[in-house]
Amino acid sequence: MTPDLAMLRDLVESTPEIRRWPGDGASESWVRAAEARVGRLPASYRWWLTEARTSRVGHVDVASLVDPEHVAEADDALTAEWRLTGDRLCFASNPDGAETFFFAPDRTEGSGERAVLRVDGIDGSGEVVAETFAGFVSVQVALLRGLGDGPNPTIAETWRSTPGVRRPDGFTVHGPHRFAEANEAHDIADLAPHWVLVGEDGEGAGLFMRRHGRDRTSVHRLDLSAFARSRSGEGGSRIEAEGELVTTDLLCLLGGDPAA
Repeated sequence: MTPDLAMLRDLVESTPEIRRWPGDGASESWVRAAEARVGRLPASYRWWLTEARTSRVGHVDVASLVDPEHVAEADDALTAEWRLTGDRLCFASNPDGAETFFFAPDRTEGSGERAVLRVDGIDGSGEVVAETFAGFVSVQVALLRGLGDGPNPTIAETWRSTPGVRRPDGFTVHGPHRFAEANEAHDIADLAPHWVLVGEDGEGAGLFMRRHGRDRTSVHRLDLSAFARSRSGEGGSRIEAEGELVTTDLLCLLGGDPAA
């Protein structure tokens, strides 16, 4: 899935644990100079470098760029020689060496995004933790928020590609930075403890999915004012009785380009 860069911006601007430096990001000429040394960079990482001017997500340091004239002096920059091992580029790491993150060379999407490989600092084992750089940031924020991989497998898979989606018609799937806020605002834990509010349809209805049980792929739509009339613990029954089944395949519904 193509990352929603508007949602990535919202995540960056609303997450205190993402360290941001004052001023503008790297210039396009700096990015092109870096790509001449390390290869083409994923689109969402290019956005991060040129727009966000950030260097850390929680406890993970993310490489940034320096003036091409001073590349040799910057051992922590993206273009430092140690970061490129064969065709694997290390773009982030934990300062204590517990883990490092690489763009996986054999997992490239048609959009130009690349999957993210986490390498354990102790035993050297590797695992793919995100499908895009934006997904990597999304997953890190989910961990910081105590959400683990996500409230259910479908949302976890979505967040591995993009920190939420907002379509032009208002149809929205919340990212990890907005998830708790939205669920607390509508008292989901009390009214429907086995469900989660994963988004909104842009017309006043909520998009609900089950947190537990066998069916954690169906998305149901119910007017939020109707849901608010539920008594404690009865919201799930109202969703089932009065709600509309939107899809059993959210990822297919969202498609490849959230801006489309």
